[in-house]
Amino acid sequence: MGALFTRRRIATLGAASAISGALPLRYARAAEYSFKWGTNVPESHPLNVHGRKAAEALKEATNGRVELRLFPNNQLGGDADMLSQLRSGALECFSLSGVNVLSTMLPASGISGVGFAFKDYPMVWNAMDGKLGAWLRGQIGKVGLVAMDKVWDNGFRRVTTSNRPITKPEDLQGLKIRVPVSPLWISLFQGLGASPTGLNFAEVYTALQTKVVDAEENPPAIIKAAKFYEVQKYCSLTNHMWDGWWFLMNRRAWAQLPPDLQEIFARVVNAAALAERADVAKQNEDLKAELASMGLVFNNVDPAPFRAMLGKAGFYKTWKAKFGPEAWALLEESTGPLD
Repeated sequence: MGALFTRRRIATLGAASAISGALPLRYARAAEYSFKWGTNVPESHPLNVHGRKAAEALKEATNGRVELRLFPNNQLGGDADMLSQLRSGALECFSLSGVNVLSTMLPASGISGVGFAFKDYPMVWNAMDGKLGAWLRGQIGKVGLVAMDKVWDNGFRRVTTSNRPITKPEDLQGLKIRVPVSPLWISLFQGLGASPTGLNFAEVYTALQTKVVDAEENPPAIIKAAKFYEVQKYCSLTNHMWDGWWFLMNRRAWAQLPPDLQEIFARVVNAAALAERADVAKQNEDLKAELASMGLVFNNVDPAPFRAMLGKAGFYKTWKAKFGPEAWALLEESTGPLD
């Protein structure tokens, strides 16, 4: 019995030694700092693809001391749930649109989503990597959250519909369209004569499938990842709004990291954001042909009549008053006059 026990123990210890030898020694112990990171888009979206790369790079750069555990596709709840968890500290990191649920708590964060404000990516990044982005990070800091410097890209949004293409503002009249839960989004489509309904992202596919709404609006990468092409027929290249995700952290979680690890964390996450931007921009162009092969019918849109209609509806005047002259001036430094 004793000899058998000894042989078994030696075999077990040998196996354990072989396993531990196959792993980098610096990762043999649990991370000192382990943070959960929630996102609201499907696993295949570039946000999550580059998020996982960031997690690996962070582990490598910190010798295993810092761990980012990614939870994609609303695994931890909808946007409102995850924002609540982030503020309480139950969730340490969350990628969230400034125009979406964050704007219900911090209205100023929605300014980057003003309708038809940005005509292209150079204009977007001039604002978001410049004075406007710095001002917004300051506002986010006032509500107990920390925002990394670089915003992750969601892309320019397009309208998809099941019943008709959108070529002119009149085509939006009375259209039942899903929009994120955000006063700015609702105001934008009301100003264009549509009938918007605010729904969290997790509910969108079912709402389209059951005809609760006939339309939605998102960038191509999300249209593909969420398989909206299965329940929509037309995609109109309205580019009515640019949207991106702030990488947000609970302030207490951020404060746990010593300064050297904060520097590494920020550097790695910001680098991943830049790589994700390039991937999303390319994918949003390349996906047009792929989505067309899946049955989506595309059409180009002249933004000028839509912007003029918003001006007549008082959209820009209303939101300039809500955001305030300082924020609006920073926006117009990149976009030019909005009226």
